[in-house]
Amino acid sequence: MIRRSLLLSAAAALTLAACGAGGEKKGGEGDALIIGATAVPHAEILEVVKPILAAEGVPIEIKVFNDYVQPNVQLAEGRLDVNYFQTKPYLDEFNAARGTNLITVAGVHVEPLGLYSRKHRSLSALPNGAQIILPNDASNTGRSLLLLQSAGLITLRDGQNPLQTVRDITGNPKGFVFREVEAATIPRILPQVDGAVINTNYALDAGLKPRTDALTLEGADSPYINYLVSRPESQNDARVQALARALRSQAVKDYIAGRYEGAVIPAA
Repeated sequence: MIRRSLLLSAAAALTLAACGAGGEKKGGEGDALIIGATAVPHAEILEVVKPILAAEGVPIEIKVFNDYVQPNVQLAEGRLDVNYFQTKPYLDEFNAARGTNLITVAGVHVEPLGLYSRKHRSLSALPNGAQIILPNDASNTGRSLLLLQSAGLITLRDGQNPLQTVRDITGNPKGFVFREVEAATIPRILPQVDGAVINTNYALDAGLKPRTDALTLEGADSPYINYLVSRPESQNDARVQALARALRSQAVKDYIAGRYEGAVIPAA
């Protein structure tokens, strides 16, 4: 009986050890890599890399978000393995505000930011006192103001600082009135205002064509690259590195060039 009890105890211990190993997410070979992304263009690009990674034995699961906060929250909490939707200035601001330590893995593409209007056909047609909507997160607010300055609409205290606010506007000859709104909601309110600065992913999702519809648009030299992002302990995961290679592959660059007609530009 003692021998049998010892054998049963050993078997139980092995079972518990196996359950413990399975319960903790190790990212082993064959496990699906869970990726958070916004719908356009990020999730579309991920659909292109899915068969590339499948051929390497790396299945992926794409979770689509319609905001910029939850993909980082869920990544920090371990509910995602990586995410793909944001620029480094946005990530830096998020880490500082939330006390997180998410890191960039690979730069994939640039989405030139644009100023749009349903009421006016040119910058010169914007009236005195026009209401202009800006994204309300710090990095995109500053980026929007730099765009408006480059178009000659306003002057800023510091011509290069990407984290300026409307309080840093030193010249506003047409007396524009600025309002800051959550980025994802801006396309819906565009018809109600004179103009709005819209992130390209939301512009494309709303059926806008940045190259033809924007009153002014960042150039191809925009430093705001969209990155694949992970937690520090995951950056060297073989699956994450395989995803980074696939996202920077020639196949993806060709897809971006053909699909988005200059509204999305592969990173160098």
